[in-house]
Amino acid sequence: MDKSPDAFRTISEVAEDLDLPQHVLRFWETRFNQIKPMKRGGGRRYYRPQDVELIKGIRHMLYDQGYTIKGVQKLLRENGNHFLVAIGNGDMAAVEAISQRRQADQVPLTPAAQPRSMDDELVGQPRVKPSRRFFGLGKSDEDGPVQPDASKLSRDNRALLQEALFDLLECKRLLDQVR
Repeated sequence: MDKSPDAFRTISEVAEDLDLPQHVLRFWETRFNQIKPMKRGGGRRYYRPQDVELIKGIRHMLYDQGYTIKGVQKLLRENGNHFLVAIGNGDMAAVEAISQRRQADQVPLTPAAQPRSMDDELVGQPRVKPSRRFFGLGKSDEDGPVQPDASKLSRDNRALLQEALFDLLECKRLLDQVR
């Protein structure tokens, strides 16, 4: 007997419908706080229809379009759940409507306030002369002796390394999926 479209689905039903392992759904619950299945006695998960639609959109962006988890999280932050639900359902008219509404909500810059070139848009630290150093570690030809605390990474550099590691792990996951 088939369930009605408004019925709640178990994790095994959702996994089978979307051709995903159950552990992937559990992992996505930790990465996308928009997915909130109801949990009943014994820890059994029941996904609402809107959760299933959102998971379809997330699956499409990750597996079919090649987005990273961070990329999909950014899409959710910027466009909301309805955007990914529309993508998952293949409703391009809704995707266009959401995109146009979002663009209309943004205040256009006056011509005087718009940046004149790419260099004006860039924000950050000035470019440093390239050397053979990595995040300030090691010794270059111009440096004197290395200080005892010089080998410690700053909090920003640690965060950059952590982000690079996550990106590399996501790339590995995508490559393993293709093989």
